[in-house]
Amino acid sequence: MDRSLYIAMSGAKQTLLAQTANANNLANTQTTGFKSDFEQFRAMPVFGPGYPARVYAMTERPGSDLSMGPIQTTGRELDVAVKGEGWLAVDGKDGAEAYTRAGDLRVTPEGLLQTGSGRQLLGEDGPIAIPPYNKIDIGRDGTISIVPQGQNGATLVVLDRIKLVKPDVNNLEKRDDGLIYLKQGQPPAPDADVTLVQGALEGSNVNAIGAMVDMIELARNFELQTKVMKDIDDNSAVTAKLMQMA
Repeated sequence: MDRSLYIAMSGAKQTLLAQTANANNLANTQTTGFKSDFEQFRAMPVFGPGYPARVYAMTERPGSDLSMGPIQTTGRELDVAVKGEGWLAVDGKDGAEAYTRAGDLRVTPEGLLQTGSGRQLLGEDGPIAIPPYNKIDIGRDGTISIVPQGQNGATLVVLDRIKLVKPDVNNLEKRDDGLIYLKQGQPPAPDADVTLVQGALEGSNVNAIGAMVDMIELARNFELQTKVMKDIDDNSAVTAKLMQMA
């Protein structure tokens, strides 16, 4: 069978994979603190016995866009947005420290402070626990203060301080759970330059219009690849017919 059929087939398959990643970006345009993934194609020579003359298409995820999303005011006392550079530290996969900018916090019935997706928020001494309260305040530096339940407004108790970090962006990577991890090295110490805005959330950094344009372009690429596959099949059928006549 004509080798060009395999080339067109691999191109169609990789286009579908790229479309999947782009669709995931598009589906998260309203997800708090979501960071979009890049996609790119590149030519991959096939190595093996002989000279690597065959080149197939391959898509890959070279990284994620870690730029800041828009800040939206909500007025909710448990919503926080990181102002400028920096990250909130959370308990990630397998107990490793991970980072997020999703500041839609909540207090569980057990009194643990978590993100909206259920990740445990870390303080300077580990997980943060919040006792019953009448009012909670999260300062610019991440300090958490509450008015305990049953106390008057003048009784303000400082509980903990959210761990805010600012590691080198080149040492960060986004993994399958959607969190950001260090590529290597030990977790960084809290950074006093990172500040929060209470009553606000950072939105997704996905450009919805750009993602829609990419989706149309990828659909056209897939259509082109399938057309090439059909032309190759037609040519093969004509060749076989000529061979029978001969």
